[in-house]
Parts: sequence; C-alpha cells; structure tokens
Amino acid sequence: MDFTQGTGQEKLNRAKKMILWFAIISLFMMFAGLISAYIVSSKRKDWLTDFDIPSLFLVSTAIILVSSLTMHLAWTGLKSGKRSVASLMLGVTFVLGIGFIVCQFLGFQELINNNLYLTGPASNVRTSYIYVIAFLHILHVIAGLVVLLVLIYNHFKQKYENGQTLGFEQGVTFWHFLDILWLLLISFFYFV
Repeated sequence: MDFTQGTGQEKLNRAKKMILWFAIISLFMMFAGLISAYIVSSKRKDWLTDFDIPSLFLVSTAIILVSSLTMHLAWTGLKSGKRSVASLMLGVTFVLGIGFIVCQFLGFQELINNNLYLTGPASNVRTSYIYVIAFLHILHVIAGLVVLLVLIYNHFKQKYENGQTLGFEQGVTFWHFLDILWLLLISFFYFV
C-alpha cells in the first residue's frame, strides 16, 4: 500500500492509527521489560515461593474481561446504529473500569494484611515487582477511563455519525489492549 495516496482525511486517519499502534507497542515493550526483570529475579535465593496472588486480583481479572465484552458491545451497537446500546455499554464499561481499579487497590490491601509491602524491611522482591507492575497498569487503565469519558462525551454529541468512527475505534482498540495486557501480567504473576 502506498501511504502517500488517498485524500487528506484518509492520510490523517492512517497517521492516527499508526500513532496508536506505536503507543501500544511502546507500552507493551515497557511491560515486557518489567516482566523480563520479574522472570530473571525469580531465580534469586530470596524470591518468595510460598505466595498466593491476592484473590481480588483474580476478581479484577474477571471484571476487566467483562469490560472487554461490554466495550465490544458498545462498538457493535454504534456500528449497527443502536445509539442507546452503545451509550449503555460505554457506561457499563466505565463502571467496570472503576471496579477493576478498586479491586486492584483492595488486592494491594490484601498484600499489606499479609505483611507483604512495596518497600522496607518487610518487603520482598517478588511483591515489590507485583506492586510496581500492577500500579503502572492501573495508571494506564486510568488513561483508558479518560478515553472512555471522551468517547461517552463525543457519542453524546453525536460525533460518531456518518462513518466518522475512527476515534471510537481507537478507544476500543486501546481498551482491548489494556485487557489483554492485564491477562498477560496476571498470568506471569500466577505462574512464575
């Protein structure tokens, strides 16, 4: 494909999509580096082996999976012209995103209740990684919630009419990326 061809709007849309994919790849590489450090550190003698992932991290995993489904339903609702379905599913996705963050912080509290801290004499390398990686993911979910607010606002203002859905599509892509990323992270936490 020749990227120099097409209308100005088509070129702009391709550029916006490319920027999103560069951002996603950059975020993935950052987390890949952290997971690599997590795996290498798991060979340390002081690595905590008798450890259970906080149960609320597993609840938050279920929540983020459901949020991916509701985001998909919002997208299909928009594409099929069902504005009320899209509106409802965007709102549900937003609430689920907040629920994910709440469960993450409650999971941190579960770690603290088990005397597993981020830093200090009672900290451990494994749990310190879990705190840092999970908190960085929470920051990106917060960014996803901001994206959702923009989508909700623009949808309310009917800016996604007449095939002008690129912003919505990119919001869906970013949200699904956050979901997939968490599934990868929790898998490493659980199995390594």
